[in-house]
Amino acid sequence: MKPDSIGDPDIYLGGKITSFHIYDKITDDEDVLAWGISPTKYIKAPIDNVEEYKSKELGIEPPKKNSTSPFATGYRPELDLSEELDENLCSFYQLQIGILRWIVELGRIDIIIEVSELASQLALPRIGHLEAVFRVFSYLKYKKNSVMIFDPNYPDIDMTEFPKRDWENFYGDVKEELPPAMPEPLGSPVMLRLYVDSDFAGDGNNRRSRTGFFVFLNEAPIQWYSKRQTRVENSVFGAEFIAMKTGLDVVKGIRYKLRMMGIPIDGPTYVYGDNMSVINNTSKPESVLKKKANSICYHAIREAVAADECRTAHISTHENCADIATKTTITAGEKRDHLVNKVLYYF
Repeated sequence: MKPDSIGDPDIYLGGKITSFHIYDKITDDEDVLAWGISPTKYIKAPIDNVEEYKSKELGIEPPKKNSTSPFATGYRPELDLSEELDENLCSFYQLQIGILRWIVELGRIDIIIEVSELASQLALPRIGHLEAVFRVFSYLKYKKNSVMIFDPNYPDIDMTEFPKRDWENFYGDVKEELPPAMPEPLGSPVMLRLYVDSDFAGDGNNRRSRTGFFVFLNEAPIQWYSKRQTRVENSVFGAEFIAMKTGLDVVKGIRYKLRMMGIPIDGPTYVYGDNMSVINNTSKPESVLKKKANSICYHAIREAVAADECRTAHISTHENCADIATKTTITAGEKRDHLVNKVLYYF
């Protein structure tokens, strides 16, 4: 290594890396070191390129005011029947979607569902879709400065919400399957949380629902997800159950990976969802599933709870950050900012 290259990290794949000293409310320690990533520098060039393209190629001058939300109220990309883009505009649209997807990857979770919905139109984009892309960039210019802090502090979990119950009569003496060749864990243990949500029949074309979730390691967000489900569900209950099963599958992989890296895990994954029926069915052994079509997700989650791999608890929809990844109706205002600030900070 070159001597002048040794030091604290500065940039990672377009994201500016910065260290912070933050407060730990549990230990009352005011000097906890945390790292954060900001895509602000990366975002500037695409915004300038889009504005230049609009001006030179389309003759559209930048608006006097930037958009305060990623989508216009009520806009539905899948229902847009405006004129199809020509070959050049189509290529430009696809390029911008690739850039926006990377911006989401760098931590701009506040546009995750909008980018996901626009990405589903790559095969046949229309003028309305391109205008929606322009609006997303206008919103990014409005709120261009952000940072995602990877807080190492332990979360303050109310354990009364996650009681350990006796599941032996239903699944026997089941235990979490551990990697057979994992090294001896060293260092401080980590805690995992999963916030999960689903809309219901949100796609106007085929009425498929959308799964959204956020995974936190201690207080640090480490994975975010927003994707349309692969089959049509005929109830909110079914859509929420599939969303929880999808999120739990990802968390299982993370637990496996952490153990293979020699990192100890403290307890089960604490899963938060805002559908009370799903929580009751996954946290109470005596609950009964009445919908046969959802039985695979039902038993997969309950067996994971029985193995103490995870536990589930209800959270208000006003506190569930996963709502950001499933509902474009949360376009602006205090609720949106409140949920986004659980994961991302503007400055």
